[in-house]
Amino acid sequence: MQEEQIGLMLAAVGLVGLGCQWLAWRMKLPAILFLLIAGFIIGPITHIFQPNDMFGELLFPLISLAVAVILFEGSLTLNLKEIRGVNRTVINIVTIGALVTWAITSVFTFYILDFSWPLALLFGSLTVVTGPTVVVPLLRTVRPQAKLANILRWEGILIDPIGALFIVIVYEFIVSSSKMHSFEIFGLILLIGIVFGALAGAFLAQILRRRLLPEYLQPFAVLTLVLGVFSISNYLESESGLLAVTVMGMWLANAKDVNIQNILHFKENLTILLISGLFLMLSARMELSDFAALGVGSAVLFAVIQLVSRPVAIFLATIGSSLNFKEKFFIAWVAPRGIVAASISSLFAIKLVNQGVEEAALLVPLTFMVIVGTVVLQSITARPLANFLKVSEPSPRGYLIVGANDVGRTIALALKKYGHRIVITDSNWDYIRKARMQGLETYYGNPISSHAEEYLNLIGIGNLIAVTPDKHFNIVVAKYFMKDFGERRVFFLNGKAKDNQHEKHRVIEDKHGRTLFGDDVSYKKLASLINQGAEVKHTKLSEEFAWEDYVMKYVDGHRLSLFTIDPKGSIHILSADSQHKTDKGWTVVSLIKE
Repeated sequence: MQEEQIGLMLAAVGLVGLGCQWLAWRMKLPAILFLLIAGFIIGPITHIFQPNDMFGELLFPLISLAVAVILFEGSLTLNLKEIRGVNRTVINIVTIGALVTWAITSVFTFYILDFSWPLALLFGSLTVVTGPTVVVPLLRTVRPQAKLANILRWEGILIDPIGALFIVIVYEFIVSSSKMHSFEIFGLILLIGIVFGALAGAFLAQILRRRLLPEYLQPFAVLTLVLGVFSISNYLESESGLLAVTVMGMWLANAKDVNIQNILHFKENLTILLISGLFLMLSARMELSDFAALGVGSAVLFAVIQLVSRPVAIFLATIGSSLNFKEKFFIAWVAPRGIVAASISSLFAIKLVNQGVEEAALLVPLTFMVIVGTVVLQSITARPLANFLKVSEPSPRGYLIVGANDVGRTIALALKKYGHRIVITDSNWDYIRKARMQGLETYYGNPISSHAEEYLNLIGIGNLIAVTPDKHFNIVVAKYFMKDFGERRVFFLNGKAKDNQHEKHRVIEDKHGRTLFGDDVSYKKLASLINQGAEVKHTKLSEEFAWEDYVMKYVDGHRLSLFTIDPKGSIHILSADSQHKTDKGWTVVSLIKE
């Protein structure tokens, strides 16, 4: 293949990956599903893209390095403080539940598909991992009760790095057991992987803590070190590299006084690129005959994974919990497999085939069948099942407030009084710290980042209020969340003059949501009122004290109405297009300067 053709093909693969990611975003489904389908189309179906011919001997090293970066990025999210803070049920699911799932799946794989025990145990470990990239889009569509959503979401976050570490250990034990002095070799793999990974993590933490690198070089330095640690560890002892980078990421995630936000954002973007390319490449390498070779037994095994392994694991792991039977059943049904399973299965399959284990070639189509099957089946059935079991949330009424500044915190505290879930987000740590001290639920970061896609919990949230000083960012955020909340539930501070010169622009901007409190209300105006001592007051109207009396008592300039609450308890945020429909029994909430 000529250089120009290779360049054109790589660019085309990038465009296909982008299209799959965009389609997943629009349809609120895991991107892995579209990437696998696209890979099958450009690979085994049309034979347009042939990774083996294009990359040759470079294919295996490229896959290995990509998987190393993906595992490192996942382990960066495994903060032990967060593990201690989650429900005991989640801990039981990612420990007891994972081991039970592994054991049951491995046994059935051995007997149904006639795999060897080592390969059956390896496949069983691959089916343990779910991951936030497949769970979170499903939860946003299904909208189960907050308790169930939090359990599934945290399971996906924690099982991603823990499960990856478990898979690597199982694989390395299997590999070492085929050699002389297997336990010594296995111990050496663990020793080098853990020690070398911990040393690299401690070394990098010191560099970041002492600020020996400028911020713009930190992501590049971390990426270089990850690839170096992976390669050197493998050189010292074959197969220890993945364990080393996983331990390195966990060490860095739990290091004190180390800010890894810049690294996380860079790794998120890089991981999206790697995942898109990797999955297109892996699925394009396969042949349709690979799936045919699995036979009917693979369908039976899939049914066992969905109907036996997961339910038994969940019901055992949740013994003694506060969950009832319906809630346990729903959790047992939802466990889509994702990125870690697909990428590691492909990598290990290539390694094992190269070592003479021919049946390992079946690992990839079998794993991909489980991924596609669980994602498709659960995407279709989870919502009806949640409704049938009556474990779905009613229409979400909570608020996501973008901007944890004085204005945002004031509005958040006023709304919180009425029992709705309030989440406030900002990239300014000082603002987030103040919000947490006031008892507000927070998300530290950009709400429209790829990190937020996975880790910003929007269960129960149905409205947006954007109140940052940057009106252009407010509009961007409002437009972004319109797909989730709808135009009527998205509010943003604009603060432009209402004159004829800007009228044509106002109509366009209205399509991004609703202008908060009025066209002439800016962040500066709200912040000024608060700095001058204005306070939020909640006033209930009655026959003796009607809306007209309220307006006369609190004149404009000293009063800015924020929202009203009707007698049924529904909140009505005031905007430029609001009509002040208030009567007795309504409560008016305003920012008032005495």
